[in-house]
Amino acid sequence: MIRSIYIRVVLTFLGSVIAGTVISFFVSTWIFEDKLNQNAQINLRNFGQDVVQIYKTLPVREADLYVSGMKQLNSYHIRIYEASGQFESYGKLNGHKSAAVTSEQLKKVLAGGVVQDTRDGIATVILGLPLKTEMGTKAMFLETLSPPSATFVVKWGLIFAISSLMTGSLLILVASVYLVRPIKKLTQATKRIAAGDFNVKLNIKQTTEIGTLARSFEEMMHDLKQLEQMRREFVTNVSHEVQSPLTSISGYASALKQVNLSEQERNRYLDIIISEAKRMSKMSDSLLKLSLLESQSQQLRLTTLSLDEQIRRVIVALQPQWSARNIHFELDLENVKVTADHDQLNQVWTNIIGNSIKFSKDGGMIKVRIEEDFKNVTVRISDTGIGIPLEDQKRIFDRFFKADRSHSRKYDGSGMGLAIVKQIVSLHQGDIRVESEPGQGTTFMITLPIHPPTDS
Repeated sequence: MIRSIYIRVVLTFLGSVIAGTVISFFVSTWIFEDKLNQNAQINLRNFGQDVVQIYKTLPVREADLYVSGMKQLNSYHIRIYEASGQFESYGKLNGHKSAAVTSEQLKKVLAGGVVQDTRDGIATVILGLPLKTEMGTKAMFLETLSPPSATFVVKWGLIFAISSLMTGSLLILVASVYLVRPIKKLTQATKRIAAGDFNVKLNIKQTTEIGTLARSFEEMMHDLKQLEQMRREFVTNVSHEVQSPLTSISGYASALKQVNLSEQERNRYLDIIISEAKRMSKMSDSLLKLSLLESQSQQLRLTTLSLDEQIRRVIVALQPQWSARNIHFELDLENVKVTADHDQLNQVWTNIIGNSIKFSKDGGMIKVRIEEDFKNVTVRISDTGIGIPLEDQKRIFDRFFKADRSHSRKYDGSGMGLAIVKQIVSLHQGDIRVESEPGQGTTFMITLPIHPPTDS
């Protein structure tokens, strides 16, 4: 089996040219067969009348000698029959099988009639003419051996086929290189990508389907490069986030082996181990939830809910956190109903309001406002907390990213809460934005369609 596409293209072209030439030759022959036969009949009749005229003009012996030396005998064969059925031939058959003359045809010509018969094929014609001499009437039968028109067609077909093959072969050799080169580039690029090298430049400028394929390949390569970068960052972040509680658990578990520990220290070590285990469990749950959301394997269960009532319930559920720090809420909530997944949307408000409480100063203020237009509803949640630097605002929705890295020990969290929020809002065909200044607070703006598309 031929695996090279270059050889396949060349052989396919050559086969097409040969098949096309043969088919064209037979089709053209079939179309012009009647015309070729008609031309052959006219030429044969003219030649036969010339021979008849010779026998009328010259004595039989001289006429026989003259006719036997005619160059037209290369294309025609002559038989002159006596009344007894014997005949004299003029011209060489050269392997051509002479057509049979029936007794009825012979009698008809001897009686002064004319016989004309066209056999199967191109210009295979036999003509019978009466030949009057001083020795009586004879029957002359002329037959075409190699009609000029047929010979021309055959030669023309051969020349056309040979020239087509030669010219076409040269063209297809050049064209195949042009066609196959970008495919080879794509093949080599695929091997490099499979080896982990995503810095591949194709430089294919074609506007054909190959060019479209190359551009799609480059886009895929760019996406794969980003995915690989995200994978590496994910592995690094997970390793870092897991290593910290594991180190604490391992260290304090080893400390518990000491015999001279007081009961108070032992309980403190156990509390730390339990806290770190809960932290790992929470991070594992967040990773699983985010993976399900990103794969979209978890379908949204859409229901009509009162958005303002849901936000009030979330604030009430978080009361132990904000009341202990004397944080106040200012609510401006319109009565709005939306179609959404209740549990998923509840997670959005819990994460964002929970972050606002966590990063707010004691005695601070959190404002929650709902704005509605014809198609969408926007929820604005503002706090007076530590704020987010401008360079970090674009990354706060990345998993494991913590804007307040200097206070990572003070503010507990895995850095995946906002990544989950972003994914839930995206699944609802919505949008989330952030505005913040360090030391001045942060405002999250969540825009949701009142009736999201059914294919969400």
